[in-house]
Parts: sequence; C-alpha cells; structure tokens
Amino acid sequence: MSLAPPSTPSFDLSGRTAAVTGAGGGIGRAVALALGEAGATVWCLDRSGDLAGITADLVRTAGGAAEWRAVDVTRSAEVDDAADAAAATGDLRIWVNCAGIMTYAKVVDLTEDDLDAVLAVNFKGTVFGAQAAARRMIAAGTGGSIVNVASAILDGPQPRMAAYGASKAAASHFSRTLAMEVGKRGIRVNVVAPGWTRTPMTESQFIGPEGEVDEGAAGQTVDMMASFTPLRRVAEPADSALAVLWLASDAAAFVTGQTIRPHGGVTMPW
Repeated sequence: MSLAPPSTPSFDLSGRTAAVTGAGGGIGRAVALALGEAGATVWCLDRSGDLAGITADLVRTAGGAAEWRAVDVTRSAEVDDAADAAAATGDLRIWVNCAGIMTYAKVVDLTEDDLDAVLAVNFKGTVFGAQAAARRMIAAGTGGSIVNVASAILDGPQPRMAAYGASKAAASHFSRTLAMEVGKRGIRVNVVAPGWTRTPMTESQFIGPEGEVDEGAAGQTVDMMASFTPLRRVAEPADSALAVLWLASDAAAFVTGQTIRPHGGVTMPW
C-alpha cells in the first residue's frame, strides 16, 4: 500500500495573488521575493510606500509580478482597502503578516505609549490583516493560506522585551484560534517564528550618534546570538521566507495551526 499523497505537492504559486505586510525590508522583503519567484502576483504592503515600491521593483526584476501600496496596518480601513485592491487583481489565496516593531525597556520602565505602539502593530496589525484575508478567502470559496510572522521569543523570554514578546505571543494564540474557525473553509493559518535576524528593525539597536550603524556592536551581537544556536549562525531573511513559501504552497496542504521555527534550534520546546 502506498503512503504517498494522491498527487505530488507543488511549490508553484502561479495564478495566485499574495499580500505581504511589512514588505518594505528585512524578512518581509525576502518573503515577497520568494513568493514572486514561485509565480504569485505579490502585493507589497508597507507603511513606507517608497520601500514597498522598491520591493515591488525587485520582484519584477527577478521576473515576478508585483504591485505595491502604502498601508498602516494599525488602521483596519487601510488594510481592508489593500485587501480589496489585491483581490480585484486576482485570486487572493495568500496573506502574510510580517509588519512588526520593537521597543526595548524593562517592565518597570515600560510606558503606556510604548505598549500601545507595539501592540498596535504586532498584534492588532496581525488581526486586521488576517481578518481582511479570511473574509475575502471565505467569500471566494477557494481556500487559502494565512501566515503570521512571530519570533523565537515565544519560547524564551528576554529582558527588556516584554512588550514585544507579549505582542508576538498574543498573535500566535490568535492564529491558532483562527485556524480552528476557518479550517472548514479550506483556509490554513500558521505562524513562522524566526530566530534573531539582522534586518533594519534589529539594526535599530546599533545606531550611533551620527545615525550610522555601529558595525562593531552589531558584529558582537551577531557572534553572541550565533553562539546560542546549535547551527552556529544567526537567521537570514531567506530562512524565514522559505518557511513562508512552504506554508503558502500546496506542499503544506495539511498543515494548519502550527508554529514553524526557522531559527537553527535556538529554542526546542517540547
């Protein structure tokens, strides 16, 4: 008796439309490129229209199809408008919530403004994006894949990152609940939890007095983070992008409600 699936799963996303928030750089840009190279028409969404446009140009240069739009994910109306635009141009079958921000403060020093800002982008932005995607996927009746980008901090709290960790934990729990609610519609919802990745967001820790990146400090952090990882390197944006590509594709057709950890084994939850 064969244990193989009825057909060979494919990573080909031709004919599908994908939307990626936070596509202006870092992991979001890498995700947009990976989905575009796999054949999807990619809507690059970012608070910075300029950066979203650059990503769209990179997707096109690589031979893919892309559009871009400036979107503040903390505003549900803007997210809905972007979802309508994406759905109008094709089969909106993939949505990736990658927009995120960090704040660094001890719990006793955390301000209400800090907390509101992080939760607005990392949690509410994920909710708004997933809602917009799920509603349109349900209406279309063709199923789909929603991928929410979290962090390895889900499994290992870190000092001065309580707000960031809590926002990612909230988004992760929300994702599992949504997976239960929309699974019968053929919609899969999963989480990607990367390890420490050098991106414009993480580089904000190393900005010197003249606005430049302190490469010495950045290098020390990279070396330290790599030393904690069994594979002895830090994550690259492409590591997360390939995990998202798998979850977006038919190769992961029976995967939902899961957290995929492309972080080199820095945490190993039981």
